[in-house]
Amino acid sequence: MNMHVGTLGALAALLLASGSNLAPVAATQPGTPAGGACAALTGLTLADGKVVAAEEVAKGAMVTTKEGVPGLPSQVAFCRVRATLTPTPRSSIKVEVWLPLTAAWNGKLLGAGNGGYGGSMLLPQLTMQGALARGYATVGTDMGHVGTADTDAKWALNAPEKIVDFGHRANHLAAGTGRAVIAAYYGNAPRAAYFQGCSDGGREALMEAQRYPEDYDAIIAGAPANAWTRMMAAFMRDDRAVFARPESAIPNAKLKLLQDAAIAQCDTKDGVKDGVLDDPRGCGFDPAVLQCKAGDEATCLTAGQVTAARTLYRGALDAKGRPFFPGYMPGAEAVPGTWDVWLTGPKAQHGVFATEFYRYMVHSNPEWQPGAFDFARDYAAGRRLAPLLDSDSPDLGAFLKRGGKLILYHGWNDAAIPPENTIAYFEAVTKRLPAEAGKSVRLFMAPGMSHCLAGPGPNVFDALGTLDTWRQGGPAPETMIATKFDNDLFGYLGFPAKPLRTRPLCAWPKVARWTGKGSTDDAANFTCVAPGMKS
Repeated sequence: MNMHVGTLGALAALLLASGSNLAPVAATQPGTPAGGACAALTGLTLADGKVVAAEEVAKGAMVTTKEGVPGLPSQVAFCRVRATLTPTPRSSIKVEVWLPLTAAWNGKLLGAGNGGYGGSMLLPQLTMQGALARGYATVGTDMGHVGTADTDAKWALNAPEKIVDFGHRANHLAAGTGRAVIAAYYGNAPRAAYFQGCSDGGREALMEAQRYPEDYDAIIAGAPANAWTRMMAAFMRDDRAVFARPESAIPNAKLKLLQDAAIAQCDTKDGVKDGVLDDPRGCGFDPAVLQCKAGDEATCLTAGQVTAARTLYRGALDAKGRPFFPGYMPGAEAVPGTWDVWLTGPKAQHGVFATEFYRYMVHSNPEWQPGAFDFARDYAAGRRLAPLLDSDSPDLGAFLKRGGKLILYHGWNDAAIPPENTIAYFEAVTKRLPAEAGKSVRLFMAPGMSHCLAGPGPNVFDALGTLDTWRQGGPAPETMIATKFDNDLFGYLGFPAKPLRTRPLCAWPKVARWTGKGSTDDAANFTCVAPGMKS
């Protein structure tokens, strides 16, 4: 999925646009790579392609991964390797492998997921930058095509092999490319390999675990868009609920009415008045309390707007009126990058993504319009692509049997992908493989977190460090400490940012509860307890 305003992708765009003014974090190892060893990788033959370029990058040098978008300063010196893979005559998969100095390499590989429809290395770069500074060799891919934006699926028109590349093949081949380049550069294989992705990157992460369980030893899947074909039908349902009739559209100015009313009703239910709902499912907020007595006023919602808001909270129904896909949570409707970007704004991303999917992947018709959407017919047509795109199978047996570890996470106030989708997936895995999942799968829900990053709640946490400790023999994680920064993306990338609040994220189904002593902005004053219990 695209990560837009207020979330990782648009924050990245803002950061990249001002990248030349940013000072990098101190490098873990000064200097530059051994020029001969790095340059010698150019021309390296790979199983499905070859290395087309390998160059030294000095600490502090700007790293640009998409034409026309300024780069980020590298936090460490590294060898940047670019490869092109052509597993079929119609495939062209761009892969990059970033190699830290030999003395700085921690012996591990990290695969970085993409976002939305891919189309560049812009989003993988954000994960790769931070992991590289921690000593990881990293690998990412453009998913097998060039796109004008990660909302763009025009590349898929009459291009079935590119859909396969996007669906699963690009990341699988990238994993092999990463290993081959590592072996050529360092002289030995990585002792551990992990994959990390959010949104479509979360879909990609679960695809690796399900379809290619030997690619990675442990995986992080954030807000996974794993039920892709079902989700796209739900997205179009959401879009039609808001925009099919003019009287249903909810202007941005009225989103604050919804948010303020939900917070007023439910903020203290978790024991702390902080503007964040720890588990919004228990709120029971009904937007009908805001309905205008007559007409349309700035301080109330019309009947059509109330119906639209109810639909978004409830979730999409199928053609027979049965629950089809989860809805969205109250409490952060007016936060920039949430409902305005995904659900209710004039260019709401749910409509954009679903339209691109049905036009270019399903119907191969650039003239297809959302007004032509028929739920039963179009959902069935889209399901033909489920074997290529969906990664919602709960069967992780092969991955877990070989010792694989999986961390799932999701923000409660994600307006892009419903948080209950990830809960449902976790519960399906647990039901299918109770013993294995109990040992090797963990889910963390983040109160007040938006899509992959940002939101009113603490949303920056070290999932990679947690996963690594677990995979290297540590106990299964029961908590992760999350931080709210004055600039969440700066905090995520390690640039200077002011921490405002910390809070423990608890392994599902436990929740964080304040002890009643000390600051409610300090994670040390919270404990993880079973739902319904006090600390």
